[in-house]
Amino acid sequence: MALKLVEELAPAGYERLVYIEDEDAGLRAFVCVHSTVCGPAVGGCRMWNYASKDEARTDVLRLAAGMTHKNAMAGLGLGGGKSVILGDPRSDKSEALFRAFGRAIESFGGSYYTAEDVGISPEDMAIVAKETSYAVGLDHGAHASGDPSPFTAEGVFQCLKIGARAVFGTEDLTGRRVLVQGLGHVGWSLAEKLHAAGAALVVTDVNAAASQKAQVSFGAEVCAPDEVFDQQIDIFAPCALGGVLTHETVARLSAKLVCGAANNQLLEPSVAEDLLKRDCLYLPDYVVNAGGIISVAGEVHHAGPEYRAERLVQIARRIDEIVRTSRKEGKTTIRVADEMVTDILAKARKVADAAA
Repeated sequence: MALKLVEELAPAGYERLVYIEDEDAGLRAFVCVHSTVCGPAVGGCRMWNYASKDEARTDVLRLAAGMTHKNAMAGLGLGGGKSVILGDPRSDKSEALFRAFGRAIESFGGSYYTAEDVGISPEDMAIVAKETSYAVGLDHGAHASGDPSPFTAEGVFQCLKIGARAVFGTEDLTGRRVLVQGLGHVGWSLAEKLHAAGAALVVTDVNAAASQKAQVSFGAEVCAPDEVFDQQIDIFAPCALGGVLTHETVARLSAKLVCGAANNQLLEPSVAEDLLKRDCLYLPDYVVNAGGIISVAGEVHHAGPEYRAERLVQIARRIDEIVRTSRKEGKTTIRVADEMVTDILAKARKVADAAA
């Protein structure tokens, strides 16, 4: 059976939604292009053992819209998109699958660039790149930027210090109890930085071996995944999957600062109001976790390391601006950030319309 691309009806506000299937290669995937107003859509590929095709579709739609926000706020001259592959990354990977996925990406003609996300490694993306020019986050090549995870972690860490200063009056993290939820590439790198800064780490991961490794490496306390919101902590750093902040979990949260790498941390926007009422400062995830896409953007634009360094600094400055505006106007930080994105996109559309 040959590679099939099935155009689906994209929801209002989205540009394109495509279901991809190659039975011989074992590939089932979605690609969603949310917006190309600011430039070609860029966003990673996630491989996850979704319970259903509908669940995968819902995830790619949410993630693609988040990438539009993330790329706009980081000032990258890029639009937002995302891809997801249905399958278990521990057992379902193959060269045939990734090459078929690469051929599908090539068919978009540069309107969408893919890269690593949850379940996908630079080695996987190198296979994808055998079939397309629009795979980035590579280890090799003229403008290769490698695994974006360390840059994501660095951006989160810099923003966390800005948040700590706003909440506790100092960026000094010595003795601060920080719970890192999820010890994948980004979570582990963030935990390393926090440990070096003197934080008292509490960690959790569905992979018990990762938590035990952090216990040995960082002297971290370990808590079970279902006990996260029962811990007495100063800072919560969600670095696993999204939707962990709900009305119920926020009611149990002791932290005064939330800053982590996970996408879509708020199950719904109204949860931000709960955090504000509890005097817990939430730093919008799509702003703080932009380090990885900044690294990838340097590859897309054929820019050097200075490009990445400058924009990592800009993330922290943007967070400082969001926090100050939030406090001045009494708005949630996510509302402030979303309003900034709306303004950025409106200006980009105006420029595009004038050039048309």
